[in-house]
Amino acid sequence: MSVFGRLFGGGKGGKGPSPQEAIHKLRETEEMLQKKQDFLEKKIEQELQTAKKYGTKNKRGALLALKRKKRYEKQLDQIDGTLSTIEYQREALENANTNTEVLKNMGYAAKAMKAAHEHMDIDKVDDLMQDITEQQELAMEVSEAISRPVGIGEEFDEDELLAELEELEQEELDKSMLEIGGSENVPLPNVPSTSLPARPAKKEEDDDDMEDLQRWAMEAM
Repeated sequence: MSVFGRLFGGGKGGKGPSPQEAIHKLRETEEMLQKKQDFLEKKIEQELQTAKKYGTKNKRGALLALKRKKRYEKQLDQIDGTLSTIEYQREALENANTNTEVLKNMGYAAKAMKAAHEHMDIDKVDDLMQDITEQQELAMEVSEAISRPVGIGEEFDEDELLAELEELEQEELDKSMLEIGGSENVPLPNVPSTSLPARPAKKEEDDDDMEDLQRWAMEAM
């Protein structure tokens, strides 16, 4: 019987443990060894304190404490090595289990794909895709024909259209001129009946100025 067979309880000719069971057992072993580590670390610290306490006063007791400390440290080193081996084995087993599940699922997918393609004829698929392409092109042509407005795209002479536009503008201008001419017959407002205030005649003012000038000349003589 192999070491792993004895460890996990497998017998000759018997069915070995599943990967999940083996991983679970390894995790339990790791937890047990970690607890053992914590215990040994505490014992090492206790023996160290004992040796310090006895010192040279009780050399024999101090030496015994240091010897026990050394044994605990050796056991601790052994557990460290064992834990590293178990962790490596557990990680390898977990990876193998993951790969097994992945391959199993890929196998299921391959079988499903094979079953899906079992009744497919590649020639019929090509013919079907060609028919689909032709129908899509036809549908696009029909959509373009329906969406094209009727009458759009007819050709007209641009010069004729400009001449017609000028005629329309001239007609509008003539119409406006006629409307302005017809408005001359509109009666004007009545002239106010009240007379404006009289303004002195300029000739009378000039005569008065001339008389004053002559009077001044006679007095001067």
